[in-house]
Amino acid sequence: MEQFEPRPNFNTLSNQVHTLMEDGFLERKAYGSNYQYIPVVSRKAYSLDGFHGLVNEYFDSSYSSVVLGLVEEERLSVDDLKRIIDKIENRK
Repeated sequence: MEQFEPRPNFNTLSNQVHTLMEDGFLERKAYGSNYQYIPVVSRKAYSLDGFHGLVNEYFDSSYSSVVLGLVEEERLSVDDLKRIIDKIENRK
């Protein structure tokens, strides 16, 4: 809690932790009267799940629309696309 600024109310933080446990994102281990909370889902898996949800919700489940949008907004260059294609081809 010391890392948060402003410091959240203990009950607010406790409710958020319990929600994360109910949703399967955290587990806890008891050490006497204290608990250690352990992430069950990796950051990468959580990020990918969020990305898939974003693509489904805002791009009609079309990943190519995401790429095209990034190219049109000039956030992804032709050179970037070539590097991506090279990585895909070398993966095989």
